[in-house]
Amino acid sequence: MTASERTALVVVDLQNDFCASPLARARFRGDPAVLDAVVSSTAAAVGEARRWGVEVVFVRFTGDPVHQGASWRLRDLGRGRPPKCLEGTWGAEFHRVLPAAGEAVFTKRACFDAFLAAGFEEHLRGRGVEHLVFAGLFADVCVDSTARTAFQKGFHVTVLADCTTALHLPYEEVLAFMRVLYGARTPASDDPSAWDVPVAGPRRREEGACVPQPVRSPG
Repeated sequence: MTASERTALVVVDLQNDFCASPLARARFRGDPAVLDAVVSSTAAAVGEARRWGVEVVFVRFTGDPVHQGASWRLRDLGRGRPPKCLEGTWGAEFHRVLPAAGEAVFTKRACFDAFLAAGFEEHLRGRGVEHLVFAGLFADVCVDSTARTAFQKGFHVTVLADCTTALHLPYEEVLAFMRVLYGARTPASDDPSAWDVPVAGPRRREEGACVPQPVRSPG
């Protein structure tokens, strides 16, 4: 398998209730322009992944009370906040960046970690994926939860630094934490090496490192 075939871009929770709704803007304490920039950068990264022949996998969240555990319901009650991304609502729909035909979509039902979504890990294993590249929201919530499990299950982790941001914690500290704890790489989305499968030790392209090539249409 080539490096591009062993890598998947995982787009996490780029949905209206996290990006564009009044609830999203009220929850995010930073500059709203940051959320817009994350969406734009993720859209560009999705296009780049498709160009390199890297599989794009979409993960979505639904927060319907029927799926919430007792601790989740108690937390929301204490914070006085309504559930987000209710199934079948505009808030649960993807925001600007949409799956293409044939791209897999997995649903997390009132949980953070994509590995808790039915079929997510099985899909990756079945495709021979070894390296997950993350984009989406939020770096200190669902992206981190999924990256943590990915690392523990043996996947290499890359987080595209311009394609996510933090909700609760200082963003640069979140990235630094993931670099230390998960060995994560945190390049910008325009760095071609982001799609390479990490290897142990120094790497020199002239010595035969596997570099993904763009997928070109016949003719």
